[in-house]
Amino acid sequence: MPRSMWKGAISFGLVHIPVDMYPAVDNKGLDLTMLDRRDFSPVGFKRYNKGNGKEVSWDDIVKGYEYTSGEYVVLSDEDLRRANPEATQTIDILAFVDAEDVSLLYFEQPYYLAPGKGGDKVYALLRETLRKAGKIGIARVVIRVKQHLAALVCVGDTIVMNTLRYADEIRDAGDLKIPTADDKKAAITDKELKMAMALVQGMAEDWDPEQYHDTYREDVMALIEKKVKAHQTKTITMPEPGEPKRETGKVIDLVSLLQASLGKKPGRAAADDEDDDDEPPPPKKRRPAAEDEDEEEAPPPRARKAAAHGTDRVAASGAAPKRKTATKAAAKPAARKTAAKSTGAPSTAAPRRRKAA
Repeated sequence: MPRSMWKGAISFGLVHIPVDMYPAVDNKGLDLTMLDRRDFSPVGFKRYNKGNGKEVSWDDIVKGYEYTSGEYVVLSDEDLRRANPEATQTIDILAFVDAEDVSLLYFEQPYYLAPGKGGDKVYALLRETLRKAGKIGIARVVIRVKQHLAALVCVGDTIVMNTLRYADEIRDAGDLKIPTADDKKAAITDKELKMAMALVQGMAEDWDPEQYHDTYREDVMALIEKKVKAHQTKTITMPEPGEPKRETGKVIDLVSLLQASLGKKPGRAAADDEDDDDEPPPPKKRRPAAEDEDEEEAPPPRARKAAAHGTDRVAASGAAPKRKTATKAAAKPAARKTAAKSTGAPSTAAPRRRKAA
């Protein structure tokens, strides 16, 4: 069990609830040490006296406030406590408000509140009251040397105190170029909104925080293990020359992007109706396989002499005959021959033409 970082009481009206405060988060960042690249030795920082340059141990360090240039008022932990004993020992609830009225922009750092000795019943009373009323408590609390605004929220069976930022700590977004609802440059069509809603609905699922984790940290740790196994612990990797940079700020067709996100192929144009985008293209008309083969393999017919056959003037003139006509003409004798065999009739196929003398 972690050690409590603060002991005091929750106060509202005449009710006091003894509580212990515990950190609710465990930051799992990458703990990287600064090294001297010449010999890879760790780089340290010294606490030193700026007057004589000598190093100072933690036991000799006290806090002070500079009230004028070069002059300080020394403040011990006891001085800070005596300045306002009640503020340093009490989470003072000022009001109860609807949770949705407090923007997420104000929430800063969560802490668990556990009941202190003898405070189980009043702790449970406040918890159930918050749950039944659907409210959160807005309070003031001093942690270390700073007074915080805080929200007391019922999370399961635990009361969580989440420190809040003050209004004057939130920067005004008025100076940012944010498109308004009537901005013509950012006008949203009904089709775009409908497709975006379909995408959101398709990705909707129940909140499960266990499925999310720091994949970047895992990838970096895997890279570290890989370098250790390869005995490349002292290798400094530099960017490769000519490596393409990632393009940003590129204007993209929003409809095509939404269609791709929905697993569809981009439409012919952004202005097409949704029904047109979903309609499959008409199938291509294919010729019979036998006909295609005849067109590719059948050689062009030889040109007959114009004097012998008047009907072959086009061929004699040097113009290329149509392949499809030649194919049909070549197919007719074969059909007659097949018919003759089936009926027993003599063949009516034309005799082979003798070579011209």
